[in-house]
Amino acid sequence: MRILHFADLHIGVENYGRIDPNTGLSSRLGDFLRTYDELVDYAIDSGVDLVLFCGDAYKSRDPSQTHQREFARRIARLSDAGIPTFLLVGNHDTPQVMAQATALEIFPTLNVADVHIGDRLQTYVVETRDGPLQVVALPWIKRSDFLATGAARGMTHGEINEAIEQGISRAIQAQVESLNTCIPAVLAGHVTISQSTLASEQTMMLGHDHVLMSSNVALPQFEYVALGHIHRHQVLNQNPYVVYAGSLQRVDFGEEKDDKGFCVIDLDPSLPRGSRLTGFEFVTNGARRFLTIDVKIDPDDDDPTATVIEAIESEDLSEAIVRLRLSLPAELEALLIEGSIRDALGPAHYIASISKDVADRVRTRLQNANARGLSPQDALRLYLDTRNVPDDRADVLMKYADELIAERE
Repeated sequence: MRILHFADLHIGVENYGRIDPNTGLSSRLGDFLRTYDELVDYAIDSGVDLVLFCGDAYKSRDPSQTHQREFARRIARLSDAGIPTFLLVGNHDTPQVMAQATALEIFPTLNVADVHIGDRLQTYVVETRDGPLQVVALPWIKRSDFLATGAARGMTHGEINEAIEQGISRAIQAQVESLNTCIPAVLAGHVTISQSTLASEQTMMLGHDHVLMSSNVALPQFEYVALGHIHRHQVLNQNPYVVYAGSLQRVDFGEEKDDKGFCVIDLDPSLPRGSRLTGFEFVTNGARRFLTIDVKIDPDDDDPTATVIEAIESEDLSEAIVRLRLSLPAELEALLIEGSIRDALGPAHYIASISKDVADRVRTRLQNANARGLSPQDALRLYLDTRNVPDDRADVLMKYADELIAERE
């Protein structure tokens, strides 16, 4: 039995994109769909028995019709090929309002064949060409649902998260105790595991995470633990395998060095529990490259523009999203010809930023007339703008500022 495990598709992330003249859509949407197509092609060509998606189909909880259409087209291809798909609900698929449908519920409504939705913490039995598979689903658990029960009255934020984590652990254990030992079982979870290494997707996370220990999910009753929510591919445990597939595409420069792709596992249902996993592979894909070019200019450089261009031309910019970071003394800043530098960056798919770290520059201060009446957030944003801080870095700083201000208030 061959299973393909992927997660965190995030259709709708369109930063660092440009409009495709052929479609009128963002080139970044094309990036995400292209790697999604690679996955579907692989599943069909290699005879995969189940595609296991571990949450976050879209960037937004309210995806556009275009994004929904493109996601559904690929699911329909798998269905037409007779490959079942299990879609776990992630935090970006979960509506704010309790009565609203998740972003994935359209498939059962339309009776799309062989599509299963994991929207509850329970065990699902999925029929495949090589026999049944038990999937213990751990979708994103909403903190607001726990608060609505009234059980959290008087609790601190930390106590609430601890209560949720203990509840999840007990619920997983209850499912494990009722598993059929004769049928392979996997856990599909959209959750943060404490031993995992985070990347910059922290800026995309909605709300505050509850965190489980690896020991809460690495149970001997599971042949494999498939995880989503963290964008960096990583193997946390090997007996059983506890794996974040990671995202299919890079979201920003925090993921520049991360490999992107999906996981393929092979199970032999005829073997006894605990020994059914016979193969594991991480398959890399053609995700869009991100490239940072750092150039340090010496004080005695008489042509800093030529130095920067030489450094740019030494890199392969083709189809990459590029940022340029310059470090130079203040007296040479006026000698930089930005137009020539941008021309040298022309082969790149997108120029994310050109930032300058100028030594001995006079500290930036906001004039009283400009700063008067601004909120702390507005003042910080103005300061970051005056320092030409790259957008992705500024967004992270603003996020933490908002949290600190809210905590203080």
